[in-house]
Order: sequence, then C-alpha cells, then structure tokens
Amino acid sequence: MRHKFVLIVGILLPGLTGCVGHPPIAPQPGDVLHLAVQVARGEATLGNIERAYRDLGITTAVSPDVMAIAQALDREGNSNGCLDGTGLITGLKAYATGQPINGQTVDGRVLIGLARIYATGARISPSTLVQSGRTYYVAPWGDNANPGTRDQPWATPGYGSRQLTPGDTLVILGGRYVLSEYDADIITPPSGTADAWITIKGEEGNRPVLAGRNNLLTAIDLSGAQYVRIENLEITHDATVRGEAAWFRDGLEILGEPVAHIVLKDLYIHHVDEFGMNIQDVEDLQILHCRIEYAGFGALGGPAGEHGGWRNVVIRGCVLSYSGHYYQGGDGSDRPYDRPDGFGIEPSQGPVLIEDTIVEHNYGDGIDSKAANTTIRRTIVANNSSDGVKLWGDHSRVENTLIYGRGDGNPEPSPWAAIVIDQVETPGASFEIVNVTVDDLVGQNYLMYVQYEGQPVRLTVRNTIFSGRGPRCPIYVGGESTLVADHNLFYLPQSETVLIHGDRAYTAASIGDLGPVNFYGDPLFVRPAWGEEGNYHLQEGSPAIDAGSPEDAPADDLEGRPRDDRPDIGAYEY
Repeated sequence: MRHKFVLIVGILLPGLTGCVGHPPIAPQPGDVLHLAVQVARGEATLGNIERAYRDLGITTAVSPDVMAIAQALDREGNSNGCLDGTGLITGLKAYATGQPINGQTVDGRVLIGLARIYATGARISPSTLVQSGRTYYVAPWGDNANPGTRDQPWATPGYGSRQLTPGDTLVILGGRYVLSEYDADIITPPSGTADAWITIKGEEGNRPVLAGRNNLLTAIDLSGAQYVRIENLEITHDATVRGEAAWFRDGLEILGEPVAHIVLKDLYIHHVDEFGMNIQDVEDLQILHCRIEYAGFGALGGPAGEHGGWRNVVIRGCVLSYSGHYYQGGDGSDRPYDRPDGFGIEPSQGPVLIEDTIVEHNYGDGIDSKAANTTIRRTIVANNSSDGVKLWGDHSRVENTLIYGRGDGNPEPSPWAAIVIDQVETPGASFEIVNVTVDDLVGQNYLMYVQYEGQPVRLTVRNTIFSGRGPRCPIYVGGESTLVADHNLFYLPQSETVLIHGDRAYTAASIGDLGPVNFYGDPLFVRPAWGEEGNYHLQEGSPAIDAGSPEDAPADDLEGRPRDDRPDIGAYEY
C-alpha cells in the first residue's frame, strides 16, 4: 500500500515547536505525517490506529542510525542542524517508495524517529551522531588477553561479546570460529540503550563462519537483551567432525526473559539441528535479508510466549527454506519433529509483517502464524510439504502473494491445503486475501478451508486466483462464517464443486452467484509447477487481465510493477 502524505501551508499542531525555520506543516488525520507526529507526541500507538499502518514500529527514542539519516536530510536542505518540514517530507517519500537515504531503508521505525526529531526540535550535529562506544575486533589468530584492537584482536566472539558496553561495536573478522564450550563460546552481549546500541557484525566483504559442535545450545543468546544489532554472520554446524561431535542446536535464541529492540540483518544460518532462530518473547524485532535453511525444527519459531509472544516484528527480504531436510548430520529423515515450518509461531499479540520473502521446500507448513495482526505481502510460498499459509489470529491479511506446490512433488493424498484459516478463537475475527495467486496440483483435499467449526469469522477475498488442477479440491468456508468475495477467478477442472459455504455449493456454472465479478476460467499461467520453480505470470488472453477491482488493491504487484484503475486478478500484473 502506498501511504499518502499531505503538505499544507498552515499552523503547526499545538505543542510542536521544533527548530526555528520549520515550514508550517499541518498533518491531516489519516496520513502518515499525522500518524508519525501523533506517535512522536505519545498520542497514538499501534494498538489504536487503523490496520493499514500497523506494521510501523515504535521506539522510545531516536537511535544513531535514525539521527544519521536526519543529518543527511539536513545536508540536502538548509544544513542548519535541524530537520525541517521539507526534510521530513523527503523522508516520508522515501518510506512510501522504498528509496534509501544514506544507504538505509526508511522503514516504519526510522519514519517514527524522524517524526520525533521534527516534533521535538532536536538539534542535529556531528556530535549527536557518534556512537558513544568504541570498536573492538575478534580474529581467528587473536588472543583474549589482547586489548581487542584491530592490530591486537581478541580470539573468540563469545569472549568479545561480553566485554562490550552500550554504544560499542564488535567486528568479527573473516575466518572460521569453532564454538563448542557452553557458555564461553556463545555470543551473549549486554543490552545497549536507545541512543547507544550494541552492534556485533562480521567483517564487510569477508563474512566469518561460526561453526558449532558438541551439541552446543546456540551460537547467539540474546535472552533479556535490548538495543542489539547482529549483522553479517554465517552460522552452521562444524562439518569437519562426525557423529555427535557435529551436533549443534539453534543458530540464535531468545528464550525466557523478554527482549526488545533487536535487529538481525544479513545472517546466513544453515544446517542446524533445531531452530534457525528460536524466539519466545520479543518486541520491536527486525529480521532483514537473512537466509535460514536446513534447520531441523524450522527456520523461524519458538515456544509459546509468556509476555505477549512476538510483537512489532518485521521479517523482510528473507529466504526460509528446507526446514527438516537436515538433522544431526543426516538428511532429516530421522528428525524427532515431523513437520518443521519455514515460519511457525505460537499465539502472539503481533503485529507481525512478512514481506518480500521466499518460503519454500519446508517439510512442514510454509507460514503458520498464530499471531494476531499478521500481514503477508509480496511473498512467495512454494513447494512446502504441508499447508502453504495458515492463519489463526484476528486482523490478518495476505496480499500480493504467490502460493503453490503443496506436497513438494509428493503425490500422496494429504490433509494439507494451500490456505488454512482454522481454530480461530476470537469471535468475529477478520481475515483478508487480496491479489493472491493460488495453485495446487495434488488435489484430493480442500484448496482452502476456513473454520470447520468453532467461532465464526469474517473473510474478505478479492482479486484472487484459485487454481486447483488436481482432483476433488473445492474451497470450504464454514457456514457460520461470513464470506465477502468479489473479482475472483476460479479454475478447478477436476472438481465438480468449486466452493462450499455452509450448506450452499457453487459450481463452475454458478460461481458468479457468490458475489460481484466472481467467474470461472483457465488463468493461463506461463508455467505452473509442482516441486520445482514455476512461472505464474499471466499469458496474453488470460481472463484475469484487467478484471480486478481497484478497491483496497495494493498499488504495486508482487514484483513492484504499478497497478492502474483496472488491476489484474492475482499477484502479478500482465
């Protein structure tokens, strides 16, 4: 969704003084600037604003990276040490378009920080941008008796992590580090503060490898920590040993004590016995551009939370794949957990945003989210053995997403489906599926099912292609639930019934009775697939072209191509 912003000559909101020279900007109710200033002034939170903005993260103060962006905006403007209205509008445009500033994406957290600087009139100067701590180094040839400088580095990342204080950075130089001793070899940093984060990162251009062995619990333990960044590390088991010596459990864990304000970026975690990331309670977590594969219990998951579970979480630009295809040195066939998911979490408050992510070839579900306020967008969920996308929590939405390949090449009938909304416990919970492409070859089960029994829910389905090429695979929606369906294309050539809603069954001939512009026909995909990568763009002549509704349609498609006032049905524009 593109967020609108309005620049109006008028009077500043009461109480906003700011730096001298701020142009008079009057935020309008409903636009991003108004929302950002409301949050900056403590007048709004993500819990009481409209759903469209629920993926914006909130921080209690401005972190150094946000201040650096503010300085870059000031240099483009008046260079007077202030973030003026023009600079803030530039930041808003960057947020709406994805254009980076100072090499960093302006996401919700950064936007809120910029609004806070503007609203409070905080001065921008080089002194405010310098992280208060020092930079230390670890190298394979180092010594923990050294001072930790570049020339005299420490030897082990675990030791180095425990020497840090707020504002410090630990650079792990390229090379291979064997982790085997609990807890000496585990990275366990202290907490930073809002304006002095702890940063642990691999050497740029020479990413280090952390190789666990001897059934070590984890490589990184952030339990109880706050304001910590972990970047550019490879985490795996020690492949130079065999048998039990090669066992290694979690790549990273957050268990027991709750955690807040964590950034995990550019991590490659693979061939671990349990979870890639094992997370219980967290607030304000960003998992960015991480690749997590061949984890025995699942790429992202963890036990039920005791403090709200996953809250204000963003997963962006990640690959979550091949869960269950490895366990304790083998191919995963002897794993104790039968269905490891790509993403699978227990009941949580949310919001959880998964975007620009690929989730494929997992032995369990692709995405199984029990969190309320889950949003999945611009994501490919492909060739997972069990359910494609499973949602349990109120106010959840899937948009601009491709879901296909259930069974991952295994033709045996199974109880799984491409989309599942079931066991929802909140009466009247709402779910939305907008501009989604669904394809299934196996059949012999529901293509999508919604609430067999239990509390009624409200489901809105719009601009979506449902293709069930296998035998007997209708869509099922429980009779007590409300279904609002319009501008959808259905194609189930081996199923007499297309959709069942309570006692009413719809066929290819009667599917138009379901609601406005619901119709039946071959979507003419370029190359549908099963167990391998497919091409679900539309061919010329597809009935889905120009047949969608602009109402609530995302501004761009799965690949970022703009939609017009006659959008195509499905995730891709022709």
